[in-house]
Amino acid sequence: MTIFHFFNCAILTFGPHAVYYSATPLSEYDTIGTSIKSAVVYLVTALVKLVCLATFLKVSESDSFDPYQELLKALIGFIDVAGLYFALTQLTHRNISQNHKFQAVGLGWAFADSILHRLAPLWVGARGLEFTWDYILQGLEANANLVLSISLAALGSLIWLRKNKPKTLIPIIYACAGIVATMPSITSYLKLALGWHFPKVVGFELFTSLVMAFISWQLFAACQRPSNRE
Repeated sequence: MTIFHFFNCAILTFGPHAVYYSATPLSEYDTIGTSIKSAVVYLVTALVKLVCLATFLKVSESDSFDPYQELLKALIGFIDVAGLYFALTQLTHRNISQNHKFQAVGLGWAFADSILHRLAPLWVGARGLEFTWDYILQGLEANANLVLSISLAALGSLIWLRKNKPKTLIPIIYACAGIVATMPSITSYLKLALGWHFPKVVGFELFTSLVMAFISWQLFAACQRPSNRE
């Protein structure tokens, strides 16, 4: 039963990444190389973030919300944005469209995040003797992170790769990218300052990911209209 629970949680956590790849044109254009490259960039970025967190943050003796510490975490978190910029603009990609590029980069980014932060807890915890909802919730959280990662990659693609954006949309694009990039700090505030429990936080992440995906899709579609092209 414990192994069955582990496989269920693992499929919930990692399965949507494979489904997204196979169910979209990404598989037809063989963009797996782009996803692997972006995953490697994520791992390097995570290492840099870990070094910065260990260098600049002090070890807290309580679980209370510390605005100064959380502000530092948010600033360090923008290293992810720098890594995503590198993955979108500096890596060599096959001859794929901008539409497929940001999806492949976001998919690889989210998959690497799930491997790094959720595989070990799943292997250790989901095989325990007692059933717990925590690992199912972690799987749902991974799904929300997948949607947010692709949304951030789409917004980053509009910011860095599309030059002829409608001027009225530029502030909205930057605002949405800022919200998605600071989601870890937002959820940390909800947990530590407002005392939200994990299921409520995951529900918030799922709702926010769907809203941001819809907005990102609308922005991307608006910037691709023929009247906006050079």
